[in-house]
Amino acid sequence: MRFSALTILAALLIGAVPATAADQAAPLAAHRAFYQLTLDQARGAEVAGASGTMAFEVLDACDGWATRQRLQMTVTNRDGQDIQMLSDYSTWESKDGLSMRFRLRQTTDSAVTSEVAGEASLARRGGPGEVRYSLPEATSKQLPVGTLFPMVHTEAILTAARAGKKFIALPLFDGTSEKGAQDSSVAIVNWGGPKAGKWPELSGLSSGRVHVAFFDRDAASQQPDYEVGMRYWDNGVADELDMDFGDFVMKGTLSQLAVLPPGC
Repeated sequence: MRFSALTILAALLIGAVPATAADQAAPLAAHRAFYQLTLDQARGAEVAGASGTMAFEVLDACDGWATRQRLQMTVTNRDGQDIQMLSDYSTWESKDGLSMRFRLRQTTDSAVTSEVAGEASLARRGGPGEVRYSLPEATSKQLPVGTLFPMVHTEAILTAARAGKKFIALPLFDGTSEKGAQDSSVAIVNWGGPKAGKWPELSGLSSGRVHVAFFDRDAASQQPDYEVGMRYWDNGVADELDMDFGDFVMKGTLSQLAVLPPGC
């Protein structure tokens, strides 16, 4: 998901506790997840209502991970006008964490508002590296030391959670902006052992709440560009989403889940 979503390592440690047997690593799961989105909070008077869906897919492609996130929202403004918003985001990321390809296309009422595409590579896990854009124009940017791609970020969050860490932060590149890497910070709370729930595929795994804030590296503002909260399960599946777009917050409820077999 843009969570996918989502991002980090290079630890700033607060109050670590030792890992238990229940916190042993589960492999990242290829899966398809579908979320129903409802308006949780509107700030100010511009947004009167909002609803939508998000489909998220992670496929095991042997030497890499192929992901796709399709987010659809209808936002109703204070004049009662419905605005249709669509975001279609896909990546391929090598399992060694050193290269990725990405494409993002966003539309509002069928008009294209943003299109980003290209490829990125790192000299080693944790950067430095380079991103080469083909859209919106052919250009390149350097990626700072510490940069992670999205799937390695997910692994970093889960590794930190199992170790009892409460906060981690470092640059992320996920291909959702032509500005290059972002600064990201992750808070992890209430990581705990298996619990019964709606999804049998997840009930034997540890899980906890994760909050991720994304910051523009070039801006002086201390306010994040975007924030997302979720419950992460030990295999990388997420549910109980909170997506903060600034003017409004959407709540995401997992309504369909299929854990897929490994690609190899």
